[in-house]
Amino acid sequence: MHRTSPRKPPALPPPRSGPALTPIAFVLAIVEAYRRRGMDPKAALEKAQIATSSLSNPATRITAAQMERISGAAMQELDDEALGWFGRRLPWGSYGMLARASISAPQLERALKRWCRHHGLIADDIALRLTQSAGTATLSITEHRDLGVLREFCLVSVLRNIHGVACWLIDSRLPLQAACFPFPAPAHQDVYSVLFPGPTRFGAAQAGIQFDARYLALPLRRDEAALQQMLQHALPLTVLPYRRDRILAQRVRQALSHHPALIHNAETLAELLNVSSRTLHRQLRDEDTSLQAIKDEVRQARACELLARSNRPIKQVAELAGFRNEKSFIRAFRSWTGCPPAEYRSRALPLAP
Repeated sequence: MHRTSPRKPPALPPPRSGPALTPIAFVLAIVEAYRRRGMDPKAALEKAQIATSSLSNPATRITAAQMERISGAAMQELDDEALGWFGRRLPWGSYGMLARASISAPQLERALKRWCRHHGLIADDIALRLTQSAGTATLSITEHRDLGVLREFCLVSVLRNIHGVACWLIDSRLPLQAACFPFPAPAHQDVYSVLFPGPTRFGAAQAGIQFDARYLALPLRRDEAALQQMLQHALPLTVLPYRRDRILAQRVRQALSHHPALIHNAETLAELLNVSSRTLHRQLRDEDTSLQAIKDEVRQARACELLARSNRPIKQVAELAGFRNEKSFIRAFRSWTGCPPAEYRSRALPLAP
């Protein structure tokens, strides 16, 4: 996400802090944008402490802070938040307008659709589209013209931007199931695992990212005050600071429903969800629930279904619902429903189809 006003950039950390992972190819794309405008990138390179001699070595890497510094300087000097990607410049504040148009949406799906639609109004060189299929959401890019040597930097930046915006709007991680790009794997392909955590595929039909469609139903958690602060003070958005996952509770329910044996093994459950046991408990607290509460919810639903739709013995129902013995099951079931399992069955069976 790019900053808007004021034009004077906020104070940045030392540009050489952090590991040097960003490929020099992205810097070369910015230098090319300067060349096309007949301008000298020397001042921007100096601000980022990038030696001009390093531009000729394709193996050179810079830090994220250096990339943020040169990007911010170039956006101002070129007065183009798109850094030369498109046929017309995107004046300072363009992406701020997109954010402002999206933030009033009730949930993420509508916000992203607004972003995609409005992005097409300010830059028709590409088209962003949000689709859903079989529980997977896809944000894809259709290219309407040859982006030339800026193609990789453009597609990577646009997808990083919208992914970061989505995470910021819902104040949550948004884990990627896949990232696809319509060009061969570059020499610096290893950096893609940092830019887009998750599987990356090159040589695809078009650029895009995929994620669990359930995130689209999450409400937005940002207001105008938060937007103003982000636009004026934040560095370009990154998804890395987001540890909270606001659909983790749904994922836990689904995992326990499909794998009842995990009821008694939090470590294995956490491993299945690709988080640590400690993180699992902490993030569920962030969602105002707990692993025990979800376990009870899943076990109750399973037990009620078995009692109402089968003649299985109570002992077997207890086992299938994840209880170690019939006595603890009866005690828990009474606390959930106010009656013992046998009584619940006698009421429910006449209604069963």
